[in-house]
Amino acid sequence: TDRYNYPEAYLRAKIIGILGGRAAEEVVYGTKTTGAESDIEQATDLARNMVTRWGMSDKLGMVQLSPRQNAFLGGAGGADKPYSEATAQLVDAEVQRIIQESHAEALRLLAAHRGVLDALVRALLDKETLDEREILDVTGLPPAPPLETRPLSRVE
Repeated sequence: TDRYNYPEAYLRAKIIGILGGRAAEEVVYGTKTTGAESDIEQATDLARNMVTRWGMSDKLGMVQLSPRQNAFLGGAGGADKPYSEATAQLVDAEVQRIIQESHAEALRLLAAHRGVLDALVRALLDKETLDEREILDVTGLPPAPPLETRPLSRVE
């Protein structure tokens, strides 16, 4: 099913997942490689949209700072940002904060569940691909819960 309305917690979890490969390199090998290039790009784009399009920054609030891109016409075509340099610096700081917090959480989760990570690696070395059931069996993890859907708060 296509979804068009994602809660902030879901987007943050997605960034944590995207950065999991880089975090795993750091946890397992104690180093960083160029292999995370695409992941970093995806995570940064998502965090930037959270800040500039979807009002998910307390520091910047609910102000659209980046227009929706027209798939046919492409992006802004190098046009100037529609905001000040001070705002641009705040946008960059907020994007960086989201990425850093997400990366720290990915590192924390992998370190806390290192045994599960190692079990998964062993299974992947035995069998090149695993389906969801096999992953759950190998790791002993429960299936992911469905996305929470909370009713909107009522103002009384």
